[in-house]
Amino acid sequence: MPKSSASAMVVLLHGEERHLVEEKARGIIDDWRRELVSDFGYEPLDAAGLTAGRLQDAVLQAPFLDPYRVVWARGIAAAKAEGLAPGLAEVPATTRLVLTVAGRLGQGNKLVKAVTAAGGRAEESPRLKGRALSDWTARRADELGLPRTVVGQVTRVTHADVGVIDSELHKLAAYKASGSKLTPEVVAELLAGGREDEVFKLTDNLLPRPTAQAWTVARNLYRSGIQPTSVAYRMARHLALVLEVRARQERGESLAFMQAEMSEHSFVVQKAFDAAREVDSERLEAALRAIRDYEWEVKSGQVDAELGLDVLLTKL
Repeated sequence: MPKSSASAMVVLLHGEERHLVEEKARGIIDDWRRELVSDFGYEPLDAAGLTAGRLQDAVLQAPFLDPYRVVWARGIAAAKAEGLAPGLAEVPATTRLVLTVAGRLGQGNKLVKAVTAAGGRAEESPRLKGRALSDWTARRADELGLPRTVVGQVTRVTHADVGVIDSELHKLAAYKASGSKLTPEVVAELLAGGREDEVFKLTDNLLPRPTAQAWTVARNLYRSGIQPTSVAYRMARHLALVLEVRARQERGESLAFMQAEMSEHSFVVQKAFDAAREVDSERLEAALRAIRDYEWEVKSGQVDAELGLDVLLTKL
């Protein structure tokens, strides 16, 4: 059996800012895959049904045609992270591994310790708020070639969520790249923030199963200019919140305690609390996987974004 090595490339990404966690992971995976010569060298692992034994098998497998293997264990629930720690007891230098966890892990977490013992690193992406969120928005706007005047307008009307803001900035950048002028009036029309009530109406009709109104609201949103993938992301954020609340309910936490502890508005937490009573964790996790698969299929050009969103609602 290969022994753990200080040269093992093991990265654990976790934190409340899931969009940044996934973004960092994709960047690392893309860099590592550039040196692969075959498709055999890359193995994505779905969190559903992932056990320490399954992880260990993937980690210990020797490369076939490639100089090393790239493994991505993605979407791991924070509550299930420690159970995967034994899977990293031995990590050969020919394996490069990224683990992404939906939620924050403490330094004493067994998976964090296992990653460190394997010569890897753990990196947290805390939720961005206030000045930190504004600074991040400004940097991303600069990267996309957007004027700084847009930043204030985006942060004022867009939900304080990195994933939503990133999607809105990309939309504005695409509009600018088409040769059109980004006036304040045009930006206000393009941004989804002004239709926040419609977004809440959509999430209200998702659980326990999407209602007919969910289809109507979703179509109205993307026909009004919001990207279908942005609509899907907002659904994912809502389902992830309900999943977190469900886990807290199972630990016996009261609504009042959650409202005091969680960063979301008390009204939003209450809505999630009510929804969590009507659906189990397995169905919520399956719904989140379906949304992730939809986003990947759209970005890879396999499905039309609008038609795919209708199909996604059917799967939910």
